[in-house]
Amino acid sequence: MLSQLIRSVSSYFLYSSIMLYLIFVTIIWSFSFSFIGVYISGQVDTWFAVVMRVVLAFITFLPFLHFRNIKLKTLFLLMGVGACQLGVMYFFYYNSFQYISVPEVLLFTIFTPIYVTVIYDLLQRHPLRLSYLFTAIIAVIGAAIIRYDHISANFIIGFLLIQGANIVFALGQVGYKRIMEVYPMPQHQAFAWVYFGAVIVASFGWLLFGDASKLPTTNLQWGIIIWLGIVASGVCYFLWNFGATKVDSGTLAIMNNVVIPTGILVNVVIWHQSLDWLRFILGSVVIVLALLLHYKIKNRSLS
Repeated sequence: MLSQLIRSVSSYFLYSSIMLYLIFVTIIWSFSFSFIGVYISGQVDTWFAVVMRVVLAFITFLPFLHFRNIKLKTLFLLMGVGACQLGVMYFFYYNSFQYISVPEVLLFTIFTPIYVTVIYDLLQRHPLRLSYLFTAIIAVIGAAIIRYDHISANFIIGFLLIQGANIVFALGQVGYKRIMEVYPMPQHQAFAWVYFGAVIVASFGWLLFGDASKLPTTNLQWGIIIWLGIVASGVCYFLWNFGATKVDSGTLAIMNNVVIPTGILVNVVIWHQSLDWLRFILGSVVIVLALLLHYKIKNRSLS
């Protein structure tokens, strides 16, 4: 009885510490969205910003890049994760702005939790867990309450581009989680290869679509790009994916939408944007309830 209690308490604190990783990254990314929107978007070529971001992230993890004790198949799988989560995703994401407005882009990103849940079960060849999907849908509803705005009539192309971004971002997270389950290895070494895959794809994007006349012109812009590369990408993508390997797919799915209220709050507090506080509070409560409900369902299934 005592040993069971100790295991339960230990499991709780381990789970809580991992959740802190995800919450920390969520806060950092909340600031990143605002920095990009205010200082980078429309002023600096997006492909250049992406290349610099993933190159700096790769350099941060370059000391951990090793060929020893890693199978070629695992190496290519890790590079594929980076290509999806940090490379192809940006291609869909940035091009969507040509077809839909910013509020619509934000609205259409809320489907990521559903993709995370479904893709993880497919990769495991596991029957779809309806309880996980149910709580993910609740999180989507909460995000929709916060972010819903008027949708233009001509939005199909933009919607499909954003769904492409959502799917490959979810595939990257879940794919990395699955790789670590099947081919466990030190994650700081694994993630050096993830960033290398992202560098390859982003470099091709820059060569094909980049505009060399729109490089950063101020120290502030360079400083933000360096911060995005080393901290928001280098450190935070590692912590996010590390946390993804320590929590279940349902929790990971819901946490993908927790960034919505935190990002909006940062935008309001620092840049004094207007906000419908009733919708914000209601939507945030729904997302938190989705996480609590999922945790309760998960504990019941384990007992």
